[in-house]
Order: sequence, then C-alpha cells, then structure tokens
Amino acid sequence: MDHYDSQQTNDYMQPEEDWDRDLLLDPAWEKQQRKTFTAWCNSHLRKAGTQIENIEEDFRDGLKLMLLLEVISGERLAKPERGKMRVHKISNVNKALDFIASKGVKLVSIGAEEIVDGNVKMTLGMIWTIILRFAIQDISVEETSAKEGLLLWCQRKTAPYKNVNIQNFHISWKDGLGFCALIHRHRPELIDYGKLRKDDPLTNLNTAFDVAEKYLDIPKMLDAEDIVGTARPDEKAIMTYVSSFYHAFSGAQKAETAANRICKVLAVNQENEQLMEDYEKLASDLLEWIRRTIPWLENRAPENTMHAMQQKLEDFRDYRRLHKPPKVQEKCQLEINFNTLQTKLRLSNRPAFMPSEGRMVSDINNAWGCLEQAEKGYEEWLLNEIRRLERLDHLAEKFRQKASIHEAWTDGKEAMLRQKDYETATLSEIKALLKKHEAFESDLAAHQDRVEQIAAIAQELNELDYYDSPSVNARCQKICDQWDNLGALTQKRREALERTEKLLETIDQLYLEYAKRAAPFNNWMEGAMEDLQDTFIVHTIEEIQGLTTAHEQFKATLPDADKERLAILGIHNEVSKIVQTYHVNMAGTNPYTTITPQEINGKWDHVRQLVPRRDQALTEEHARQQHNERLRKQFGAQANVIGPWIQTKMEEIGRISIEMHGTLEDQLNHLRQYEKSIVNYKPKIDQLEGDHQLIQEALIFDNKHTNYTMEGEAEFARIMSIVDPNRLGVVTFQAFIDFMSRETADTDTADQVMASFKILAGDKNYITVDELRRELPPDQAEYCIARMAPYTGPDAVPGALDYMSFSTALYGESDL
Repeated sequence: MDHYDSQQTNDYMQPEEDWDRDLLLDPAWEKQQRKTFTAWCNSHLRKAGTQIENIEEDFRDGLKLMLLLEVISGERLAKPERGKMRVHKISNVNKALDFIASKGVKLVSIGAEEIVDGNVKMTLGMIWTIILRFAIQDISVEETSAKEGLLLWCQRKTAPYKNVNIQNFHISWKDGLGFCALIHRHRPELIDYGKLRKDDPLTNLNTAFDVAEKYLDIPKMLDAEDIVGTARPDEKAIMTYVSSFYHAFSGAQKAETAANRICKVLAVNQENEQLMEDYEKLASDLLEWIRRTIPWLENRAPENTMHAMQQKLEDFRDYRRLHKPPKVQEKCQLEINFNTLQTKLRLSNRPAFMPSEGRMVSDINNAWGCLEQAEKGYEEWLLNEIRRLERLDHLAEKFRQKASIHEAWTDGKEAMLRQKDYETATLSEIKALLKKHEAFESDLAAHQDRVEQIAAIAQELNELDYYDSPSVNARCQKICDQWDNLGALTQKRREALERTEKLLETIDQLYLEYAKRAAPFNNWMEGAMEDLQDTFIVHTIEEIQGLTTAHEQFKATLPDADKERLAILGIHNEVSKIVQTYHVNMAGTNPYTTITPQEINGKWDHVRQLVPRRDQALTEEHARQQHNERLRKQFGAQANVIGPWIQTKMEEIGRISIEMHGTLEDQLNHLRQYEKSIVNYKPKIDQLEGDHQLIQEALIFDNKHTNYTMEGEAEFARIMSIVDPNRLGVVTFQAFIDFMSRETADTDTADQVMASFKILAGDKNYITVDELRRELPPDQAEYCIARMAPYTGPDAVPGALDYMSFSTALYGESDL
C-alpha cells in the first residue's frame, strides 16, 4: 500500500485521519475531494487571474502549482522552467514540493513524477497537505490549534443554537444547520434561521452554500446532494469547506479590530481634551474661590461681646471644617489631573499641555500660599480677641457658677430647718436628727467661704464696670440675706432638738423598766393560763392527788403576782404624766415591748377566772378515780379464782385424746363429767365478763390487783363458742363429743405417708433419688435422701431407696 503524509500532520490531526490512498477508492469521497479541492484552489488562483478545470491535469507542468503556493504564502518561489519537456515539468513540481518542505512539512511518498504523470490520488494528497499547512495549521482557538482549534471554533460559534451539535467534520454537518448557524452567527441578516428545519438538509445545505458564494466570496465547494447521499461525508472536504468560513469571518474580525484601534486612539484624544477642559475649569473655580475668601480672612473689625466673637470663631471653624477641605481636595486633584494628563500625553507621543495664562499649577500654588497666610493672621487675631473678652467673662461666669452652686445647696434648707419632725420622733430618731443637724452645721460652716467669695467677685465686677453689674448685685444681696436667715434658723432647731431629747430619754428609761418587768410577768401569766387549761390524763388516785397539791401551791402565789402587776402598771402611768405635763407628742408605742397594760389586765382577769374551773375539774376527776379503783379490786378478786380453774381445765382437755382408756361406756361417762363441770362454771365467767365490760367502758388499762386479763381466756372462749354457739348456757353432750372428735382427728398416719411416697414412685416398692428431687422441694428432697436406707428387695435397682421403713420411722413403732 502506498502512503504519503506530512511530518506536521500529527501536530494538528489525529493519526487515524492520515491520508490513505485506499480511502480514495470510494468514488463518493473522491468526487467530494476533487470538487472541494478544485474550488479551494480556484478561490486563490483567481487572485492571479487564472484557475484550473481538472485538478490532476492542470498541475502536471508545475506552473499553476507554483503560482498557487505564491498566492497562498505571499512569497516568491524560484523561477519556473518554461519548457514543455518532462524534465522541465518535474523540475517545476520539485520546486513546489521543496517550498512546501521549507515550511516544515515533510512529504512522504509524494514524488514529482507521480504529479507529472497525473496520478489523481497523489495529486489530491498533495493538495490536502497544502490545505492543512496554509489553511488549517495556523488556526488557534483558546490554546488549541489546527483541526482541534477549527472544531472548537465551530463549537463556540454554534453553541447558542440548540439544534446544532458539532462533534466532528463529517456527519455533524449532514443536515446543513451547522453551515447555516456559522453564517447566521456572523451575518444574521443573510439567513432567516428560524425558518430552517432539521429534516430538510438539502434546503439547508443549498441555502448555506448559495449565501456563502454570493455574500461571503466562498466558492461552492460541494454539492448538497453529494453530502446528503453519503452515509459519512468526506472529512477532508468538509474541513476544507469549513476552514474557508473561518478565514472569511476572521477577515471581518480583523476589520473590527482595526476599527477598535481607531476608536481607541480617538478615545484617548477625547479623554485628553476632556482632562484639559476639566483642568481649566477647576483651576478657574479654585482661583475665584481664593480671590473671594482672602478679603474675609483679612477683616479685623472687633466685636464688643463674647457671643459675637464666638460666632466669628464658629464661622472660621466652619470654614476650616466644611469649606476649605473640599478646596484642598480640589487642589490636590488638580495637581493629580495635571500630572496624569502630562504623563498620558508623553506616553502617547502627544505634545505637552500648556494651561491658559495665570492658571498654571505654580499660579495656583502662589494664590494658595496667600490664602493660608491670611488664614493664619485671622486665626491669631480671633484667639487674641477671645482671650481679651474671656478675662472679663471669666469673673462673671465664676460668679454665676458659685452663686448657682450655693443656691442649689440652700434650696429647701429653710423649709428643712423650720419643720417640727422632732415632735413626733422617737428617741432614736431624735438622736439621728441631732447627728444630722450637727452634720448640717458643719456643712453650713464650710459654705461660709463660698459666700465670702461670691461677695468678693461681685465687688470686683463692679469695680471693672461689668455690663451686667445690676443683676450681679441683686443676686449677691439675696444670697447674703438668705445666709443670715439660715444661721438663725439653725440655732433655733438645735435648741428644740436638745430639749426634746432630754424628755424622750426619761420616757425611754421608764419604757425600758416597764419592758423588763412586763415580759417575765406576761410569760408567767401565759404559762399559768396554759397549765390551768391543760387537759390532764390520770389513771390512779395517786396521780390526781398530786395534781391537786400542785394546784393549791399555785393559788398561794397569786397575791404576790397581783402586787407585781400593779407595780408594772404604775410605771406606765408615770410615762403618761410626763407626756401630759410637757405636751410631748408620742409618735409610737413602747419600743422595747409590745405588751400593753390592757393585755396584762386582760390576761390577769383570765387567770382569775380559770382557777375555780380548775378546782372543779380536779374534784370531779378525784371522784372518778375512786370509782375506777373499786372496779379494779372487784375484777381482781374474781379473776384470781377463775383464771387458775380455766388453766387447769385447758390442760385436762389437752390430755383427753391421749389418756382415754377402758370401754366406750367408761370413756363417755368421763366426758360427761367434764361437760358438767364446764357448764356449771359458766355463770361465774359471765359475771367476770360483765365486770370486764365496765372496766373497758371506764378506760381502765391496768390493774395492780391481778395478773389475769380477759384476753388470756381466749382459748376457753373459743371452746365455749363451739359447744354453745347460741350462748344459751347449755352444752349438749353430742356437741361436746363432736368437738373432741375434731380436736383429735386432724393427724396423718404412717400408712398415709407411705401411700403418698408410693404415688411419687409410680407404684413401685422403692423410690429413686431423681424422683425425690423432681417431685419434692430441694431442701425436703435432700432431707429424705440423707435419711432413707437403700432398698434391698428383689426388684431393686441402683440408687433405689426404701421409703416404707422411712415412713414407719417417722411415726415410731406404735403406728405399725
């Protein structure tokens, strides 16, 4: 297989796209390449006034081939041979191939002889190499070049078109919309893209090719029918055709770039001119402001009042704070603009800017210097004038401040000194008022110096002829008069406070004495009332006698208590006499106690009323305890006889089931005797129960005359409830026999236990350890295992135990 290629192909083509002559065996592809390459060559040859008709024939002598290379490269090739001989043609073709090789393209398997001989495949391959080198290789888009760059350019340009998806240079172009999208993107007025349909590729392709040929000077390089009728259009033909669109539109971009460059130059000139105009206006405005401001700063007309001078100072501060800073900024901006403008002019090779006369930067700096000099002089004058006026205003302000402080201090002082709060105060409050008054006197003395200073300042202001002296003098006189009045009121209040203190101290001593004696006496009365009303609980005659003795001792103390009561009330009456004699307005009650004479008298009367009530209660309780004692003795006498009898009978009943011997008739006679003795004794027990009921109703809980209680006879009562359920006092013999049968029948026998073990053993004559542990609780199972003997019968098995002998042993030999 013959191949020809270029060394540079790998730089801008994928390896599988290398030229392959076998591919040209496809007539459709060869037809497309022949038409496309011919049209591409003619698009350049026409610039030299010629063209080709047959691509494999018209390049055979090498002349048009050399001409084509000169047109597309812009360079001159070696002089061609004009002879008609084969050697001349080969020489011309070699010159063309050498030029291609000089551009960095290494031709492989392409010889001049094959071109001269009219080999179609080699001729098309050579033209494709030229197209790659001069039409495609130099394409560069976003760091990609050649084929990839051309593909990326197509993708970027057609991206806004949703029905176009360029992924290659063959089937992506079959519907014609890719060509139409490229044209519409750059020249939207040439194609009504909205009317195109994806299912009408022939119309789309013909529209694109016709518009490109008519308006974009791109010759028609393919027939629409050839593209639509081929499953996979020839990639090289499509790439060549598309590269013509790229170069056509890149030319328009160059024109746009040139226009932009012109606009940029003009914009620079316009900007420079605007900067010049701005400088002139800003300089003129700034100079005018300086001209108007300097006369104001040079005005030295003095003012007579501090207020007027302070207004001038405030105006000057407004100038410094509000008016001058923007002008400083304007001056700086003016200099910056001037320097920027000069730099821009110098860098763009323009002549330097020369401002109008008197508006140079130096002129502005000179005017600014004069402004700052006038400003400095004006500021110094203002400060001197203010200091001069301050000397006079300082004394007036000092007077006003001291006077205001003094007046604020004296505000309310006269009313305070005139109040008679001491008339209703307690002793502690009087002492507090005295301390407060002493503190006020110290404060008053301290303010003496300020009053003297106020008078001295007023005198000085009069001597200096202060303009507002009349108001100063009036204020000073008012302060002095008030000061004298405060002194008199202070002395008067001290005398009233000291007099009241002495009276209240006397009353306080009496109050304290009253409290010291009233408290224990009150506690004694409260304790007495509590004791006299205390509910007592006694159980013996001795206890009630003890309470009666204590009560008599209490009554003996009452005369002395009454003397103490009268003494306490006398202290209170003495306080009342002092209050009435000296007209003391008592603000409150005794501070040391809350006990009043009325309370003392009330409690004393209550104690007197409770004493006879206590006497009566003790007498009644003494009679009740005497009655209870009689009940105890009566019950004790009967219980000491009946108790031993019941105990004896209970023991005899317990032995009946064991000791019955003889014939049945003898045993029945014996039981009848017991029945008779029990029935005969029942009336005595009933009488004892009646006495016990009286003791319970009297709430008697102990009895020193007997150790027996009705609760100890419960077993006998149980028996009687069984044999005499209707409490008729009659016990039938049959009821007694039934009772004895129940008492003696509730016992298990060895035979019953043995039968139970046999059930657990599954009716065997022995039982195993596992059966015992399975059927019985753990502790009882282990008890049996430890005590049962091994079973030795003929049907014995390992681990068998003898439950029969164990059951017999539980009840002894008598149960066999």
